[in-house]
Amino acid sequence: MRTRSLATALLFTLVPISFTAAQEAPKPKDLTIEAIYAEGGITGRAPESVEWSPDGTKVSFVQRDDSGDSGALYYVDVTSGAKPAVLVAQEKLSEMKPPTAEKSDDRNKDNRARYSVAAYHWAPDSKHILFDAMGSLWLYSLDTHTSVMVAFGKGGVGDPKFSPNGERLAYVRDHNLWVTPLQGKGKAITKSEEDADILNGEVDWVYAEELDVRSNYFWSPNGKEIVYLQMLEKSVPTYPITDYIATNAALDEEKFPKPGDPNPQVQLGVVNADGGKTKWVNLVGTDDAYIPRFGWVRDGLLYAFVLNRAQDKLDLYFIEANTGHSQIVLTEKSDAWIEINDHFRFIEHGQRLLWTSWRDGHTHIYLYDTADYPRSLGKIVERRDKDKTPMALELERQLTQGDWDVLSIDAVDEKNGRVYFSATKEDQRQRQVYSVQLEGSEIVRISKDHGVHNADFAPSSNYYVDNYSSLTTPPTLSVCGLDGKCNAFWSARDVKEYALLPPQFVDVKADDGTVLHGVLLLPTEGPAISNGKVPLINNPYGGPGVQTIWDAWHTVDLFDQYMAKRGYAILKVDNRGMSDRGEKFAAGIKGHMCELPMQDQLAAVKQVLQQFPQLDADRLGWWGWSYGGTMTAWALEHSDLFKVGVSVAPVTDWHNYDSIYTERYMGLPKDHAADYKRTSVNEAATQLHGKLLLVHGTSDDNVHIQNSMQFMYALINNGVPFDVQVYPRKTHAISGSKTRVHLFRRIQKQFDDVLMPRTAATSTP
Repeated sequence: MRTRSLATALLFTLVPISFTAAQEAPKPKDLTIEAIYAEGGITGRAPESVEWSPDGTKVSFVQRDDSGDSGALYYVDVTSGAKPAVLVAQEKLSEMKPPTAEKSDDRNKDNRARYSVAAYHWAPDSKHILFDAMGSLWLYSLDTHTSVMVAFGKGGVGDPKFSPNGERLAYVRDHNLWVTPLQGKGKAITKSEEDADILNGEVDWVYAEELDVRSNYFWSPNGKEIVYLQMLEKSVPTYPITDYIATNAALDEEKFPKPGDPNPQVQLGVVNADGGKTKWVNLVGTDDAYIPRFGWVRDGLLYAFVLNRAQDKLDLYFIEANTGHSQIVLTEKSDAWIEINDHFRFIEHGQRLLWTSWRDGHTHIYLYDTADYPRSLGKIVERRDKDKTPMALELERQLTQGDWDVLSIDAVDEKNGRVYFSATKEDQRQRQVYSVQLEGSEIVRISKDHGVHNADFAPSSNYYVDNYSSLTTPPTLSVCGLDGKCNAFWSARDVKEYALLPPQFVDVKADDGTVLHGVLLLPTEGPAISNGKVPLINNPYGGPGVQTIWDAWHTVDLFDQYMAKRGYAILKVDNRGMSDRGEKFAAGIKGHMCELPMQDQLAAVKQVLQQFPQLDADRLGWWGWSYGGTMTAWALEHSDLFKVGVSVAPVTDWHNYDSIYTERYMGLPKDHAADYKRTSVNEAATQLHGKLLLVHGTSDDNVHIQNSMQFMYALINNGVPFDVQVYPRKTHAISGSKTRVHLFRRIQKQFDDVLMPRTAATSTP
């Protein structure tokens, strides 16, 4: 694959970047683990739940103090350019308290953060705000500065949505859909007879985690009906999550399908917003398939994505809401898998469709005409019944193309016929905002500075919130115009006083010549350096669906900087199998989890050792989290180069992880038994080299602690020594200030014990 920018054109190209004025400070401030993981951190607590008001005049956000205990809802008036001001004060927010207690472990809090559950929702009139106070809903009037509780349930309520006219509110309660007028009593419009195995409009764990589903119901444009997904989970196996801290340990059974297990059965239904009998949609041939996206094209016409279990074929259905007639109008196929995302838009009142696909090898935007539907839908169904010929949407044109990827469709200005999108057009490590005409035109870049821009456009598409950072520039949130001029309303705290080390971009090559992007922190001083030789810690993620090497602040974190100040070089490289570089780059990992990443990571380490002779090839370490934790264990089993490793929350056998993720890349166990066995960390326990620290949270509902337990069992039975650190009540994130300090102190100690020269092993910065 050819490279796409001057920055990536040369093998081993280094792009040195310096922190300006770092040398001005006479004595740099100590960078400590306690400071890094204190509440708010060194750079400060960023705004939460940044939203546009429906009229497009305000950007609102929750700003908390460093502790996270106090905060207020702020806003920026984009028409005046004024500085942020309080929209809803802290004392008003504190009045809206949840009546129910939270779970004893971190799952409730972590899941809300992981799945981006909004703390508030603007009403369509831009004069009211609905606050989601951990399961109770409060309506706040900006005119009167008063709030009233509009919904609450014993088990809490969730996923609230205003009707299009703003007069009613829908939400999920007790596994059912409810609708209430803003002033009045609500009622359930679906019935599951309190059966916890039937979810009406509610999202289960695996759909949220692996298909990025955030909601399973939608109002019709005219507000008269609601389409929803019913999930039947009776056949889905459960996994026990135990809280060991209470005297009488508490057990929570989590619905969690593993590879080959029954998935939730799903069906679409349409119900009147006033209640009544649900009209079920019959989508032929969708048994044991996924419905990851659905909604309204326009009044009377629905759409639904149907993804087969193998995840290599996606059908787009159009459905008449009244008759239930359905038709496949678009099909995507792949020899690898189909990426599910929200990068599609029905525009011009459902007359056209913007669609993304990597059918030409990279993710690009395609424009389709949908105007013939639903007028001809019944006739199309009749014709298909006769000759089995499906009717496809008409492709008007491909709007983008080239050896780069579209990352998102950000907005559509229908009045001026322009699409705004984010892409890696000029550099695979940068995310820039661009525009292109619907009728086809030259692509125009909107964002200015090099780095990563995440754009959130106003409803009118005339402004956008830019969440920007670069490798050496901490994050900034700004309101930007289409001319690229921006006014910042929040910036991370200055870090110059810490004299952070300058990261360097480094490129290496895989065995087939593919350029792999990486970043290197290379210290020149610190207690770990001995006789001019610097120990190296490899810290990749390695897994599919993620790109980690960006020209962005989060690419190198402050713990990396902390370890570098101790004299450790830190290397991070994105291997083949990871995302945002087209289908070919991603597809090689299918059936070869860990194997292809390991091949590329070893090549990267060896080439970097050759390029930088000051690196000590006899003092190499490796650590990672989640898939990176799996890679750590795999590396210490399949190479004798690494003397020490830290594996945090690893999948140690792919039979243990969830069905959707694992089958996407590994297939069904019954069809690929050899692949599952060959790529199991547990199976290779006897081959472990070096000193391994295994870390896991007991309440991890994502990568279950079962994985580490099985691995420890295999190591013990084969007489292989290892270290272990368990965190009670902690989830996959192992969050919390005190916990993080403990964890990263433990990680530091693991590397110091093995890689630090004996005379410096007890030194601290």
